[in-house]
Amino acid sequence: MDAGEASELQAQLAAAVHALNHDANSSARLAANQWLLALQRSPQGWAVATALLAAPDPPPPADLLFFAAQMLRRKIQSPDPALPGAGLAPQLLDALLHAARRFAAAPAPRQLLTQICLALSALALRAEGGVDGLFARMPHLPAPAVLELLTVLPEEAAQDQAGDTGVDSAARCRFTREVLAHAPAVIEFLHSQSEKVPADDDVVPVHERNRRILRCLLSWVRVGCFSETPATTLATHPLLTFAFNSVQVSFSFDVAIEVMTELVSQHQELPEAFLNKMPYIREVLLLPALASRSEKIVAGLACLMCEVGHAAPALVAEGGSQALALADALLRCVAFTTDDWEIADSTLQFWCTLAHFILGIDAKTAKRNAAQELFLPVFSSLLDALLFRAQIDTDEHGTDGAPCIPDGLAQFRMNLEELLVDICLLLGASAYINKLFSRGWDFSSQSVPWKEVEVRMYALSMVADTILQDESPFDFSMIMHFVNILSSKTPLELNGSLFLVYKSFGDVIGSYSKWLSSSQSNIKPLLLFCASGITKSVSSNACSLALRKLCEDASSFIHEPQNLEILFWISEGMDKGNLRLEDEEEIVSAITHVLSSVRDKELRKSSLARLLCSSYSAVEKIIDIDRDHSLRQNPAIYTQSLDLAVRGLYRMSALFSHLSTSIASGLVDDDIILVLLGIFWPLLEKLFRSSHMENVSLSAAVCRSLSSAVHSCGQHFHILLPKVLECLSTNFLLFQRHDCFLRTAANVIEEFGHKEEYGALCVRTFETLSSASSISTLNSSYTCDQEPDLVEAYTYFTSMFIRFCPKEAIVASSTLLELSLQKAAICSTAMHRGAALAAMSYVSCFLEVVIAAVIGSPECIPDGSPGVALIQILARCGEGLLSNVLYALLGVSALSRVHKSATVLQQLAALCGFCERTTWKAVLSWSSLCGWLQSTVKSLPSEYLKQGEAEMIIPLWLKVLEDAGSDYLHSRTGDNIRNHQGYMQGKGGRTLKRIIRDFAESHRNAPTPCPS
Repeated sequence: MDAGEASELQAQLAAAVHALNHDANSSARLAANQWLLALQRSPQGWAVATALLAAPDPPPPADLLFFAAQMLRRKIQSPDPALPGAGLAPQLLDALLHAARRFAAAPAPRQLLTQICLALSALALRAEGGVDGLFARMPHLPAPAVLELLTVLPEEAAQDQAGDTGVDSAARCRFTREVLAHAPAVIEFLHSQSEKVPADDDVVPVHERNRRILRCLLSWVRVGCFSETPATTLATHPLLTFAFNSVQVSFSFDVAIEVMTELVSQHQELPEAFLNKMPYIREVLLLPALASRSEKIVAGLACLMCEVGHAAPALVAEGGSQALALADALLRCVAFTTDDWEIADSTLQFWCTLAHFILGIDAKTAKRNAAQELFLPVFSSLLDALLFRAQIDTDEHGTDGAPCIPDGLAQFRMNLEELLVDICLLLGASAYINKLFSRGWDFSSQSVPWKEVEVRMYALSMVADTILQDESPFDFSMIMHFVNILSSKTPLELNGSLFLVYKSFGDVIGSYSKWLSSSQSNIKPLLLFCASGITKSVSSNACSLALRKLCEDASSFIHEPQNLEILFWISEGMDKGNLRLEDEEEIVSAITHVLSSVRDKELRKSSLARLLCSSYSAVEKIIDIDRDHSLRQNPAIYTQSLDLAVRGLYRMSALFSHLSTSIASGLVDDDIILVLLGIFWPLLEKLFRSSHMENVSLSAAVCRSLSSAVHSCGQHFHILLPKVLECLSTNFLLFQRHDCFLRTAANVIEEFGHKEEYGALCVRTFETLSSASSISTLNSSYTCDQEPDLVEAYTYFTSMFIRFCPKEAIVASSTLLELSLQKAAICSTAMHRGAALAAMSYVSCFLEVVIAAVIGSPECIPDGSPGVALIQILARCGEGLLSNVLYALLGVSALSRVHKSATVLQQLAALCGFCERTTWKAVLSWSSLCGWLQSTVKSLPSEYLKQGEAEMIIPLWLKVLEDAGSDYLHSRTGDNIRNHQGYMQGKGGRTLKRIIRDFAESHRNAPTPCPS
């Protein structure tokens, strides 16, 4: 490139950088960025960037120089091309060192020097002896440049390898060793810089210089510069003293804290030295910062003190004056109020570590008793501080006006759980409870400090498991006092913020329901409380769960008429449609549990029917809209009716799901089931034949309720089975994107498919579903990625069919099963993880059934056997199956399929190996597998495999497959079948999985597989 071309290119570069940084037009910025990226990738980039940095005075604009330095760094770090050539690398080093000397101080921006030093570090990493060469040239650089270069150099050693694709781990380890070899000299340099007396001609102010020294020291501490320093020397090292003194200077405070925190975490000798400084830190640094409300200082000191305590809990637990000063200081940090909870949150790990250490000392020993006695007041005060900081602001509201807990407080409360449990264990359950209720509250409903009450309920619910295990006596009168106040409030009195209190009380009632419900007098107020709390979204989940727990733990008490009426009042309140579906399901399950155990049969029957009544009405209303089309013209009414119908169907589903346990235990007899089905099925049949089924939410709700009813009612559904499957098949043909019909048909097959009288019906259903165009088009991985839910539903149905249907149905459906296996093999190569794994699961299920069939008849091939039909299918589809499994192991998605792929291959090897030794060899043999593997590997496009890999794979994989297949067969024969819980159990199976994983990892960058 001649001088004219270079000058023109520099002008274009200057214009592009200016446009990128200053042009208001986004299109111009985009075009400039594209041009700059192209230049960065071009060979001319080296010369242009180097020339700009070496340009004579006055230098080019700062942003242009910055881009030139950044471009050199990125080109050096780029794996291809790595460097401009062996002869030019020294010239590049000279140019960068010259630039570092030139731009070491103002008016050059600091960021420019940083980019130049980053480029030098990247160059040293990639050059043999680069570190030593760089250190040899450092004496010729000004001190600011040396400091910056020494700061970024160890950071290069610690960088994540993913950022530098051109450097392997061995080269990075070599670089780290070379850097650390110069650590003594660097430490001495930093020491001399820290003691340097300020001069008038210093280009860097002293406070800025000290901060840079600390930043450099931090980089070297992180890479382990003091690893060879004796413990006695390190604690009194001048640089440690320099860092500690810098804590008292606001300009360098944060970096000094980082340095000391890093040192404490790395060197186990230092916590004791820092612990001795705790009284000074507390009195001289922390207390003034707390008084002046300097959050930055308090947060930094808390971080350092926590690291000291976390690193040496044994020293703290000894309880000397320094340890108690540390504990007192951190207690003050917890209680320090700020707009967020980060400072208090940062101390939690220390308190947990200390509590775990004390609790870990052998119980009932003098050491344990002494530590516990010494720190009980500390943890008691800590509980007070935590309760104070965890209080909610009942006036806090979200953008929608609803009461809310700030995200920071919610996270703080979540992180508190472990520590509250530890405090409860240290204090003892009784003392913990007394601490929570030590205020002696006896307020009227008008003067209750709800913020304090709520946080104590929260703290009580967090330790429920610990208190329940302790089984200490617990007086719940205070809780019931507040429950009575809350449950007696009128709707007008229930302001939004009060529902945050309901939430915490709901958590307590759910956690301690067995104890609370042991007194019959508590039942009514508890139910009324739940009824009130359920009505608001903030507390609905906690109160619905509490209701379910109460109904499970006190169902006999709830049978009283007044309590049953409260339950029905709650169920009727759901018609307002303001609850989440999950909460409605909890409520219905709770009420169903109670009604199922009512002793009076007629009352039980009428009560369950009453529970279904509102759901029935909601579904009837949507069916009426189908008859009267004028009602459908109003979108608002139709949408509301649709939502209520969906909710009603989910409630029916919850009722039938819960009934299954009552039926199994004999609480619900056949008469009741028949009554419920008499209400349920005619309604569902009308809905199946309505136009509303095109709505995805409604069809999903219908199918869910039907599946629940089928699983619960079992044999009572057999008369309806033809209608049920006909409705599912017809609707799937009409609305083929609604995979719920396929899944529900699979559930029906699972429940009834094993009965021979339904074999023909199952076959007809399979034929109808398979005739859908959406199923027919599942013949490419692209299509599978477009319809992953459909793939999962279809493979689930075929798995249930082949697993549960009688042998006659299997034989009659051999053509459909062959098509399904082909589709599953193709779908296993889909990019969508769920679709691919579902397809592989079906393939594995298919092979499992075949293996069971051939193992059951090793010496003869029975006519009309499903094993014959299935193994013939496999003989025809085996090569395609193996090919697709191999394609599934290529590309970025392959690692998620390693286990499933290895499972399928092990089963395939086991099947072929078994057939080789039996009469089944006429249909399938080991040579079949050998031929499939050879054909598949040889047909792979050349870009998918490395040179010579095809010749290596075939013999290696065949040997491993043979061993893995033998292991699988061994696990399925004799007594071993009892312990057969999966695959990959034997050495051969584990070796196969390792080889499959290695293959997938080494081919992650292969082109996206597109098997034919």
